[in-house]
Amino acid sequence: MFFVYVIVSKVKGLRFYVGMTEDISGRMAEHNFGKTKSTKGYIPWELFFFEEYKTRKEAREQEKYLKAGSGKESIKRKWSRSSAG
Repeated sequence: MFFVYVIVSKVKGLRFYVGMTEDISGRMAEHNFGKTKSTKGYIPWELFFFEEYKTRKEAREQEKYLKAGSGKESIKRKWSRSSAG
């Protein structure tokens, strides 16, 4: 299985990161231990949500969508409806 995930920085305001992985817990550890260049400056991160896909292709398409303008807006809407937002 493949996962598309969205994480949010707990210290730098409303900063999201979208990614894809086969191992969410391992990937979260990488983000929070500073092993990912693009997220290193915004530690600590927490998982906001994830979606599961059967193929890498499906997951990659969703990841691309979430990184595009309309996908970013859908993340912000989900955030504003959550108890966290």
